[in-house]
Amino acid sequence: MNTTEAWSAGDRYEPYVGRWSRLVAPSFLSWLEQPADLCWLDVGCGTGALAEAILDRCAPRRVEGIDASPAFVDHARAHVADPRAGFAVADARRLAFDASSFDVAVSALVLNFVPEPQAALAEMTRVARPDAMVAAYVWDYAQGMRMIRAFWDAAVQLDADARSLDEGLRFPLCSPQRLRTLFAEAGLLDVQVRAIDVPTRFRDFDDYWSPFLGGQGPAPTYAMSLDEVRRDALQRRIRAGLPIAADGSIELEARAWAVRGRASKRGSAPA
Repeated sequence: MNTTEAWSAGDRYEPYVGRWSRLVAPSFLSWLEQPADLCWLDVGCGTGALAEAILDRCAPRRVEGIDASPAFVDHARAHVADPRAGFAVADARRLAFDASSFDVAVSALVLNFVPEPQAALAEMTRVARPDAMVAAYVWDYAQGMRMIRAFWDAAVQLDADARSLDEGLRFPLCSPQRLRTLFAEAGLLDVQVRAIDVPTRFRDFDDYWSPFLGGQGPAPTYAMSLDEVRRDALQRRIRAGLPIAADGSIELEARAWAVRGRASKRGSAPA
């Protein structure tokens, strides 16, 4: 059973969690309180959701997005036509930018997927100018990201081996204390963490379930690794546990943990 998560189709990622990340981005950017005319770096830009929000809300001079997935970078290039934006395929742990190149360095829903998040954050900090904002957000997989939590709770009930794939267990980084520690150990100053909650309303069960058949990310990759009988059983178990309204709609909530800190002055020790 192949359960290595795939990240190879932006048009299938968008209806899965891309659309919900777009709801988090405005609150995240408001929290950062950055002025206009800055150069932004978007690490793990994915399909361009955060970069697009920066362009729409922050009046940046420039936004550079990088992602390890060529398919996601192609999607971002095709859907974000603003000339202030550029996208490239790159490893978050080895950024091809000079030190102190950016006024703001941000990352959305990717740090937990980087094999060495400390290295990625060190690179974000390196390319940030002194006193620049460095910030990120990740899903609260353990509790608050209800659409994914419902999936894994049902999957583990049917298949004990699925427990090792559950993002709530795989990614302990996605908690306030772990994020605070990660940023503090990177030498960032005035580290703060907050929750951002957004509604995830599905018009019906098919709207909830269909994105899990797209094969993009851990849960959809697992769903598509199952044979039809086991996948149907999983579908029924998930449906039975969801709060489906009389009109068929499903109201859930998605929580992201956001973290921010400031790059120290070069040559000065963290406080």
